[in-house]
Amino acid sequence: MKKLHSILICLGLLMASGAAATDVNVIGLTAGKAVVTVNGGRSRVLRVGEATPEGVKLLSADSDRATFEIDGKRASLGLGQGISAVSVRSNNPSASLPANGQGHYLGMGSINGIGTRFMVDTGASLVSLSGAEARRIGLAYSQGQRGWMSTANGTVPVYKIVLNSVQVGDIVLNMVDAAVIEGSSPPVTLLGMSFLNRVEMRREGESMTLRKRF
Repeated sequence: MKKLHSILICLGLLMASGAAATDVNVIGLTAGKAVVTVNGGRSRVLRVGEATPEGVKLLSADSDRATFEIDGKRASLGLGQGISAVSVRSNNPSASLPANGQGHYLGMGSINGIGTRFMVDTGASLVSLSGAEARRIGLAYSQGQRGWMSTANGTVPVYKIVLNSVQVGDIVLNMVDAAVIEGSSPPVTLLGMSFLNRVEMRREGESMTLRKRF
């Protein structure tokens, strides 16, 4: 009973401090590369030195084992093995996006656990991405609410969908409205107001800092 009480106290402390688990599974191995899934997302190939948007970095790999750095800790996994690494996240998650030469704020993040490149766009009412990018991520966008948009290439279909999760930096938002524009434009995912309305935005020098509100 005393042991159970101690476990419950530990769990309570983790929940209060914003603990989260990063689930990593190894489904393929070769020299210098590992095929992994992170948090149940689609499989991806990591080369030594590369990291996922969730902070999982591949340090070494051969045909037998791979060594990762997950939230600052090392883990060695064989083929078919997985790990759930618990980390403590800030109660005030934030993200910093640097400006490019045109004054646009860009950064890497993820949609439903799959990495994508974002650009802050306060003129977009929804998070917006191309059909090509949506297919790469694995979104079944054709099942969404259909509309039309005029572009330089003519009138194209647009589909309104809901994203399970959108992550930028330490900020993770769930159930985010989005628009998928059929074709290959925009070339980057637009971080529109369906995401930005739920964060605070502040320009700090050559970067923009986002802080989660709710």
